[in-house]
This record gives sequence, C-alpha cells and structure tokens, in this order.
Amino acid sequence: MKSICPNLKLFDKKVLVLGLSKSGISAAKYLNKAGADVYLTESREERPEDVEKIKELRALGINVETGGHSEDFIRDAYIAVTSPGIPPHSEIIRRLNEEKITVISEVELAYSQTGVPFIAITGTNGKTTTTALTAHILSSEYKAEPCGNYGVPPCDLLEKDIDFMVCECSSFQLEYSNSLIPQISVFTNFTPDHIDWHGGLENYFKAKAKIFKGPQAPQFSVLNAKDSRLLDFSKECGGTVFLFDGDIGDNCSYIKDGAIYFKRGGKVEKIIDLSECPLIGNHNYQNVMCAVIVAKIEGISNEDIKNSIMSFKVPEHRLEKFAQKEKTVFYNDSKATNPEASLVAINSFNDCDVVLIAGGRDKNTDLTEFCDAIKKHIKTVVLIGEAADRFDENLRKNGFNNIIRENSMKDAIDRSIELNSDVVLLSPACASFDMFSGYEERGRVFKEYVLSKIN
Repeated sequence: MKSICPNLKLFDKKVLVLGLSKSGISAAKYLNKAGADVYLTESREERPEDVEKIKELRALGINVETGGHSEDFIRDAYIAVTSPGIPPHSEIIRRLNEEKITVISEVELAYSQTGVPFIAITGTNGKTTTTALTAHILSSEYKAEPCGNYGVPPCDLLEKDIDFMVCECSSFQLEYSNSLIPQISVFTNFTPDHIDWHGGLENYFKAKAKIFKGPQAPQFSVLNAKDSRLLDFSKECGGTVFLFDGDIGDNCSYIKDGAIYFKRGGKVEKIIDLSECPLIGNHNYQNVMCAVIVAKIEGISNEDIKNSIMSFKVPEHRLEKFAQKEKTVFYNDSKATNPEASLVAINSFNDCDVVLIAGGRDKNTDLTEFCDAIKKHIKTVVLIGEAADRFDENLRKNGFNNIIRENSMKDAIDRSIELNSDVVLLSPACASFDMFSGYEERGRVFKEYVLSKIN
C-alpha cells in the first residue's frame, strides 16, 4: 500500500529530528543509516542520563544540540521528524511552518520507508492491551511486532523481516501523520483527554479520525459499537467496517451467552468462552473482541485465536494482577491516568471488598461517573497526591465518605494492607508527575513495595 508521502529521498538530505525521545533517537539512527545529514535538536538542557545517548549519536555522525532550537539546525531542512510530546501550538512547530518545512511523525517516517502493512490501533483507552493482544494472536501464524506508543518505535523494525507492524498510535503521533494509510485502522473508544495539547476536544477527535476516512482510509475499519460517537462515525469510515461489542450488521464481534462470537458476511462463529479468557472486565472483553476481528481479517484460525487469548499475559501496569496474600489480591493499574481509564478497572469488580488507591496530578476532568462507580463498586478510597483535595470533595458531595488520606504511595499501601480487603487496586485516575517520572515508575514502586511487605 503506497504512502501519499512516498519515496522520501533521504540520501544526502538535511533532516531535522525534534526531541531526544525514544522515537526521536530511533528516527535519527534510521535516517543516518539511510544517508541523511541528521540534526537532532532538544529544547531542554542536557541531563546526566542523556550523556551516553548523545555520545552514541555523535559517534554516528549525527549532529545534536540541547537547550534550544538553533537557526543553524533548522535552516534548509528537507523535512522535520517530531517526537510525539511536542504540541502543534509550540514555538518550534510555528517556526517550522513559517519556514515551510514539512513536519512528520516517526510513525509516518517508518510507514514511508516500508511495504509492511500497518495495523494502526488508536483510541483514548485500551490501546496498549489491544495492540499487545493483537500482535500476540497474529504471531501464531505471522511475524507481527507491536510498536509505536507501545513496544519499540516502528523505525527500529525497518530492517527486520516481519509481516505486520501492529502500531499503537497516540493522538500526538497521528497529529503529524498525514500520509499514513493503515491496512486496518482500529478505534477502541473516545473520551475527553489531551484537550490542551490539541487545542480542543474536536481537534483531538480529528487527529484520531483521519486514519479512517478520506485519503487515509484503510482497507478495514474496526470501531467500538458501544461508543455512541464511534458508532455514528462508523458510517463515515472507509473500507469494510467491522464493529465490536455489538451484534450490529453483517460484520462484527459480540458477546452472547457467556462467549465471544465473530460474524462476517452474516456468518457466525464462536471464538471463546469468557470463562476461558484470562482478562477480566468488560473493557478487556472489548479489547479481545477487537483483536479477534483483526485476527479473523488476517486469516488466523479460530483455534489459534482461542489458544493465543488463553496464553496472553496482560501488559504491565494495565489492571495487572501481580500478587496475593491470603485472601487479598493486588492489581496494578497505574496506566489509568484519567478517570475514564480508572472507570473500566473499577467497574470490573462486583460484590467484593475493594480498596482503591487513587490520586496524582489532576487533569481536572469531570468526576461524576468516577464517583458514581466508586459508590457502586469500592468500599474504601485511599487518596494521595495533588488531586487528593478535589477528589475528596467530589466523593463526599456524591455521598461517599469512606476516604483515607495519605502522603505517599508507601503509606497508602501500608494502610491498604491493614484493611485486609479482598482487593487492593491502584488505579490513580491521574497523571503521575507530582510524585513519579511516569506511570511506569509509579507502577513499579507500587509492585515492589507490595511484594516487599507481603513476602
């Protein structure tokens, strides 16, 4: 499948790479191998952990600067490859637009350099588990690699012999991917997030929606039937449209009588009983149904799909069951960085005593549904971090008062263990940057401390 931005002639061209991120470094190394004159520019000052990375890049002949974006680096660039964290309204993007320098994502760079089909998986929540599960199922018969926002940058795979790039695509990456045409585009769900970065909710939706219609329309579009906005949007999508979590139309996947079914062209096939599925909660069942559709499109047998689902291990920090002491089971859902993501974890538990550890850096999104779910499913909430005051106030206004306040993650864990509940769930509903470098560090600290206390 050809790119609209195909055949980038990189040899001997000056290419600017924005950001000393994982994807920026991957792009810079690939461009260097392709014969480009590479200039990597980073706005922040050099940190101790950057020293070896920069040394390696310079040894390859890559020009690197930190602490700002100089005119010498920008001038006469053929294209610019941006890291996903740089918003469209940033000063560097404005300068590049003024210079009429095309800005693309590392994902789009990889796409322009390969004939390997892309399976692009986007959405607000569920992307990572769906990406990992889809790659795992496809690997039963093909060489399929997870990449993008999960796994490795796709540029790292350009020299590997693979059949599919199963690419988790954030809205940040898709904002700068105007030529990417996936073979299959997947939209897991849509809820408000990253509004400041995109400059509004509609811009956030447009960034994701572009790979489903118009010049970037895929051969197959896969969307969530339970998401009313996506169900409406499915009527605008290109290619053959499949819906998951609803027996709607001739092409879909759905749950009936405790099992997951797949339907194509009106023909129905049973795939797996929910009791055989290692993932819990309706949100995870949606991830499974979504991956089933992709696998069936690519010709994977029902037996291989079922066996792959049963052998799948949940990615770290995503409703990850990792420990148990006596009756108490511990779940790490640190990846839940907004209330909508926490909702799916909270709603996974019924008729048991659950302690929820929540809080962190507040995204100031509406907490109504979050508080309603807590009243229904959670016995005790332990709050930490910058968001604790607002979360406490909203929960009490909603009639939930079994709230404990702690100053640190370790204190929250200690108190949670003392309560001797059925479940201790870390699902913060917040970003982690008030206490940690990212959700990964937050999740690791949670797991390591729990294990140190119960072993």
